[in-house]
Amino acid sequence: MEIKLSNITIHAEEYFNNSSSDNFIFFLHGFTGSSQDWNEIVPLLNKRFNIIAIDLIGHGKSSSPGDTNLYTAESITEQIREVILHYTNEPVIIAGYSMGGRAALSFASRYPEMLRGLILESTSAGINYPDLRKDRAEQDEKLAEFIETHSMEEFVDYWMNISLFESQKKLPAKKLTTVRKSKLKNSRTGLANSLRGFSTGKMPALNNDIHSINITTLLISGSLDSKYTGINTELFKSFPSATHIIIENAGHNVHLERPSLFIDVINDFLNKF
Repeated sequence: MEIKLSNITIHAEEYFNNSSSDNFIFFLHGFTGSSQDWNEIVPLLNKRFNIIAIDLIGHGKSSSPGDTNLYTAESITEQIREVILHYTNEPVIIAGYSMGGRAALSFASRYPEMLRGLILESTSAGINYPDLRKDRAEQDEKLAEFIETHSMEEFVDYWMNISLFESQKKLPAKKLTTVRKSKLKNSRTGLANSLRGFSTGKMPALNNDIHSINITTLLISGSLDSKYTGINTELFKSFPSATHIIIENAGHNVHLERPSLFIDVINDFLNKF
């Protein structure tokens, strides 16, 4: 489904299981990903829910405009809002992985009344400290420039081999080939501008807002991803109503590396609704 917003088009994959207007889950992928990243997960989730997987701006089949103002946290939040309202006026559940988790958290801090549940996989709330924010923004600008001056093949090969994804090298070659092919379909402009508008160094830090997000929340991280397990251990303390599940023998991308366990955890969470 192509959803035309005021200045861009957002692509969404639809998985309708019933006619209810109040049982919707929206899935948001990570940086370099797309709605296709959830193909292994969605068919095995609770059938009481209709599921929409979104291609965020600059990714997949959604628009990749040149205007970086369309990639900011504020803009992405409004884009998600418009997509949700395309399907329902009832509160929904949002699930986001990594960059998609930051988008989901940004949305939750702005429109908590539109949510009944929040699922955050390997997610941070941004960077509170100005010096660290500046350093990270500079790193992300260098990565954006790398994307623009290299082929997609060169960038994707680089990206899939950074230390954050080391544990994925244990996955079957066929699965990694599928992941690589999906990432290659992205736009260089879209990826570079996603970094310039919505990198961890550019998004407003939400650490001080979390205590007011009174939404039933599930935090998921992988035991092999010590950085984000540590981040989520701290986030858990700030949420009024949250559970933090650490999946053993999984790295940053839990749903890719341990899909069966990820599905079980999500379905246990959905049983609360």
